[in-house]
Amino acid sequence: MARASRREFLHGCGLGLGSIALSQLLQSDACGQRNPPRAKTPHHTPKAKAVIQLFMAGGPSQLELFDDKPKLRELHKQKVPESYLDGKRFAFLKPNATLLGTKRKFGTYGETQSSVSELLPHTAKIVDDLAFIKTMHTDNFNHGPAKLLTQTGFQTFGSPTAGSWVLYGLGSESTNLPGYVVLQSGPRGPRGGSYLWSNGFLPSSLQGVPLRSQGEPILNLSTPAGVTPESQQRTVEAVAALNAQRYAATGDEEIATRTASYEMAFRMQSSAPDLIDVSDESAATLEMYGAEPGKPSYAFNCLLARRLIERGVRYVTLFHTNWDHHGGGENLEGELDKVTRQIDQSSAALVNDLRQRGLLDDTIVMWGGEFGRTPMGESRSPVGRDHHIEAYTVWLTGGGVKTGQTIGATDDLGFYPEVPSDRVHVHDLHATLLHLLGLDHLRLTYRHQGRDYRLTDVAGNVIDRLLA
Repeated sequence: MARASRREFLHGCGLGLGSIALSQLLQSDACGQRNPPRAKTPHHTPKAKAVIQLFMAGGPSQLELFDDKPKLRELHKQKVPESYLDGKRFAFLKPNATLLGTKRKFGTYGETQSSVSELLPHTAKIVDDLAFIKTMHTDNFNHGPAKLLTQTGFQTFGSPTAGSWVLYGLGSESTNLPGYVVLQSGPRGPRGGSYLWSNGFLPSSLQGVPLRSQGEPILNLSTPAGVTPESQQRTVEAVAALNAQRYAATGDEEIATRTASYEMAFRMQSSAPDLIDVSDESAATLEMYGAEPGKPSYAFNCLLARRLIERGVRYVTLFHTNWDHHGGGENLEGELDKVTRQIDQSSAALVNDLRQRGLLDDTIVMWGGEFGRTPMGESRSPVGRDHHIEAYTVWLTGGGVKTGQTIGATDDLGFYPEVPSDRVHVHDLHATLLHLLGLDHLRLTYRHQGRDYRLTDVAGNVIDRLLA
């Protein structure tokens, strides 16, 4: 009788050594195959343990919201000085574009005397709890690549997002929900689609999971009619056993991830519906957010974000469209008013609610888009602004962020940083985010195709002024 090879022996054992091997793999923190991966030890003592990213997809106009420029109003419809435009390219602007002063009224608020426009009255009330960066800079003026850079640190498809990197470095404290969750609102999804929450070349257990706030929280999660919990459990166990055999034969780590995903889906059949059932929330809380149960909205997603953080989820991204106000149908008048009303009250409510519940101290909240808007107007009716990458505004709070300050200022036209050294790149923001979570962006690496990759590529510096 021919002697069986080691591979044939393990394959034949199936439910024996193969299952043992898979069980050990799923328990291993190093492999990252548990779904979600269990919590890991950070590189250094963290200030935060979770992140809520409020992503305003399309590029909100800092000149209508946060960056008041009286000189720009004074020079309304005048030509831009040539020195500003030398060597610069824009997505849609024509050579004869003129300066566009905003019609919005601004005020100064809080002890910090922060500048906020009339469009954001609720945000104006929490300015002392925020840190503004008014000199953010990015590399690409097209939506898709700019969104990818903001989310992944690269302008091309195929790289892991910040949420996946954080989950890779820290794991998750949640056992019944994914460690990285994505919520969407607005008239359409963000340009870039699922690549904006992709695990890239990291294990697939680290990808963001889109969660719906109405109907089935996750598609195809409900148990089919006629299937009992007992029979479903037996199915999951049978699939795990078959996967164990295959893993023993191939050593493919994605097989372990697939098994973990089945088990997570089984647990989520009860945890996901419970998450979106907000009947345990007080009427005062719902009113504070402006959220209506059963009605999908940015406001409801902000409430869900808080509930996810409470349940140990590590990273939550809320995408809200549409902020692409070039003029015409998508304009700086009615459309901008509409989208700011959709997000202002609930964004402020989220910050206040997290603070009241003692969650803000270790949860980072950050608000912003992929870029800003130009000081020049586009020749459309009504007028709008083009994409601007040289200087735009984001704000952060919570989780070790030094609030009550503004980092950087722009020139009189809102075109460039007033002090060039105040420029903050997307890589710098990523490096700082990881630092606050206890991760060194230089050490958080993954070898792929012979190269050690990281979220910040080969750049990025921690923004020391942003640290409490």
